[in-house]
Amino acid sequence: MSAKVVAVCISQNKGERKTPVDRVELRENHGIAGDAHAGEWHRQVSLLALESIAKMQALGLDVTTGDFAENITTQGIDLPSLPVGTRLTVGETLLEVTQIGKECHTRCAIFYQAGDCVMPKEGIFARVLQGGFVAPGCKIEILA
Repeated sequence: MSAKVVAVCISQNKGERKTPVDRVELRENHGIAGDAHAGEWHRQVSLLALESIAKMQALGLDVTTGDFAENITTQGIDLPSLPVGTRLTVGETLLEVTQIGKECHTRCAIFYQAGDCVMPKEGIFARVLQGGFVAPGCKIEILA
């Protein structure tokens, strides 16, 4: 199976679940237009695999795309194995991986429900090198 986007999500505020939308516009060196996490920093876009969400569902959690505050939910790609600096095409955009996982400074509702959360270990962050639109179904490719 080739890697693809299964959902794109945004939120108005940091620290909240994101809402799936039909498509998002990624802007160079900014992130996703209309998303609280966009800006000129190293974590412009967050990605989490559907396979990671399935791990939480297997623990009995009623979670879905966007619930871990990820912007792009993927399928068919091992995100945490990608080294920092890896470049990916996602639809018509070009992203560069800047961080694998993150420290959670406050325990979110997911952590309290499940005793664990996948985003700190399995989510990745990227900056936008080339903007464009991304929607569910877009192909993801790792560039050599």
